[in-house]
Amino acid sequence: MTKDLEYHTIIPTSLILPILLPMSSLQAMDLNEHINRIIHANHYDPFQVLGVHFSPDNDRMATIRTFQPHAANVDLLVRGEALPMQLIREEGMFAAVVDRTTLPDPNLDPFVYQFVIHFHGGFVQTINDPYRFLPQLDKDDQYLFNFGTNYRIYDHLGCHCLVIQHVAGVMFRVWAPNAQSVAVVGNFNGWDGRIHPMRALGGSGVWELFIPGLGEDELYKFRIRTPQGGIVEKSDPFQFFGELRPKTASIVRNLDRYQWQDHAWQERKRTISPYDTPISIYEVHAGSWQRDPADPDRFLTFRELADKLIPYAKNLGFTHIELMPVMEHPLDESWGYQVTGPFSVTSRYGIPEDLMYFVDQAHLNGIGVILDWVPAHFPKDAHSLGRFDGTALFEHEDPRLGAHPEWGTLIYNYGRKEVSNYLIANALFWLDKYHIDGLRVDAVASMIYRDYSRREGEWLPNCYGGRENLEAVEFLRHVNSVVFNHNPNTLMIAEESTSFYGVSKPADVGGLGFGFKWNMGWMNDILSYFSKDPLFRKYHHNALTFSIMYAFSENFILPMSHDEVVHGKRSLLDKMPGDLWQKFANLRLLLLTMWMHPGKKLLFMGGEFGQWSEWYCKQSLDWHLLDQEPMHRMLMSFVGQLNGLYLENASLWQQDFSHHGFRWIDLEDRNNSIISFVRFARNHDDHLVGIFNFTPQTFFDYTIGLPTGRDYRVVFCSDDTSYGGSGSCEQKVYRPIAEPYAQADYRVSMKVPPLAGVVLKPC
Repeated sequence: MTKDLEYHTIIPTSLILPILLPMSSLQAMDLNEHINRIIHANHYDPFQVLGVHFSPDNDRMATIRTFQPHAANVDLLVRGEALPMQLIREEGMFAAVVDRTTLPDPNLDPFVYQFVIHFHGGFVQTINDPYRFLPQLDKDDQYLFNFGTNYRIYDHLGCHCLVIQHVAGVMFRVWAPNAQSVAVVGNFNGWDGRIHPMRALGGSGVWELFIPGLGEDELYKFRIRTPQGGIVEKSDPFQFFGELRPKTASIVRNLDRYQWQDHAWQERKRTISPYDTPISIYEVHAGSWQRDPADPDRFLTFRELADKLIPYAKNLGFTHIELMPVMEHPLDESWGYQVTGPFSVTSRYGIPEDLMYFVDQAHLNGIGVILDWVPAHFPKDAHSLGRFDGTALFEHEDPRLGAHPEWGTLIYNYGRKEVSNYLIANALFWLDKYHIDGLRVDAVASMIYRDYSRREGEWLPNCYGGRENLEAVEFLRHVNSVVFNHNPNTLMIAEESTSFYGVSKPADVGGLGFGFKWNMGWMNDILSYFSKDPLFRKYHHNALTFSIMYAFSENFILPMSHDEVVHGKRSLLDKMPGDLWQKFANLRLLLLTMWMHPGKKLLFMGGEFGQWSEWYCKQSLDWHLLDQEPMHRMLMSFVGQLNGLYLENASLWQQDFSHHGFRWIDLEDRNNSIISFVRFARNHDDHLVGIFNFTPQTFFDYTIGLPTGRDYRVVFCSDDTSYGGSGSCEQKVYRPIAEPYAQADYRVSMKVPPLAGVVLKPC
């Protein structure tokens, strides 16, 4: 860890004095008290004792002190010459006095020198003194953080490899405003909290220490003395990497070395709006999409996943991959949603550069990457954010505001400016350092309602007596505004399950400011409908058609997510009624209905090939099914062709959020459980007509309406034999008759296959 000096201070041996001169900032009678605080690791500013101090009575003379409790003796290294320091306290406080007029530059402050530490047992170590470096954090950065608007605070807090005055080392900073003292501990100091105490930077609440000689891969934590006098050891809230669970130490990591190749993708993203472009998302849990075949207990790294998952998603025509949370979390069964390291890639899947490689490769293959982001809550693990400095710092003191009774987690205090800043900076961090294209914000409903999952008396109303969490609402508007200001075409997606107004409306018109919202109402209705035996679906027809009543009130994404295939809900395929053939036919029909419905698309992994079992986070998907039953491989082919239809037809995505892009033809044939509608591009000549039969009955000479008198041909049919269907769909050109039918001006008779959808396009 020794670093060579670029130059050395010249101090004759005769000028090392065997006495201790008074400190400039302390009275002599206070010195022992301050030294005692250093010895007992309870000083808010160790620089008042350690490092270089000039005598107020004789500015030629300076005292240099170091606390080395494990040293037998210490030498001051000057111009390559080791000069002995005096042990002034038996606990390990050493000091020497020098004449500053012998320096090449008498105004140089601090000095340039090193310590040679002789440990008991013969080990010798040469170090630069951490306590000779002036504060480095700019006061403006401190102010902006306390004000809540230092959006790149991750460039300052946490740990960063730096070179200061030609000396390489690591800068540590942490926000702990109520702590009595804070120290950096790690392997480099034997996890002894006495050796590297930090300095409080005024009233900012930030503590700072530069430790020369450290570099990447060092383990560290912050040792914090609480206001009550207790000691806690905490992982770095801004850690960029950490140990593999169950270990919890932070790891020094430089994130700026990866050489990105996605320049063309980034330029394209800046110029193309996501709202009128195709978005078909493949949702993935990185730890269980696929495991190592030779060792099913081993997670694939992101670098390994990149070589498998990205070609797979590209071949199936998905435009984006959404990763369930990849931030550090202690419990596998939380799926990543109980985050302890919001700035840290979980070590389960390799190192930070592995995720960067994954994102880079996705972009090079034309695929965007979305991350699930969790600003709603955090776990109570002792090493994490909870009562970080001995007080409710990141959370609320009152559990009626600060705790989730359902999840056993803590709620961020969004009204505290530094906490809001922490989260906003975290959102920007993933877009900046990892080139992420979008964030799906988890559990928004739990954030914006104070009574979420609470009984009467378990929550506190806001200042107006209402149930809305006004601070959370303001935070969401703030983070969305900042993200869009920095990265205008970012996909900011809300998983919000209520009818809260304007989730995807701009913040300046009273909305929450998201770009998109998951359509949970449609998802619940359509799955409820498909769970019914086709014989009884006519009694639930409204569940099939009601979503169009509100389809254009938000910018919706239609989700078939992981939440729908766990906890006894069964897999998508197993939800479908009927025998084996009918189950697959129903699932194909469900997916075609979804892809034709207004809104962007999301499908959870396994749904594309008909996973039978519920998803389980600790094992791979059932890939063996593709070799055991042809229907699974046919379903996968169907999804690929469905995405192909989607990508090739602007009518399915160009006007997703406008009523001009959709028109019912017939929504009233509930007795036959058949619906039909049109999807329009901005040019209405470019359109598709969908006819959907939700019963296992084949209809011959069924009359449907058509929007124009042009000839139409079948461009897609979920009943095709190549997908495992019955092959009842007629591949022919339909010539409409100019007679009104239902809500159309033209009509035609056609054969409608069982449990299937047919898509027509004008010739």
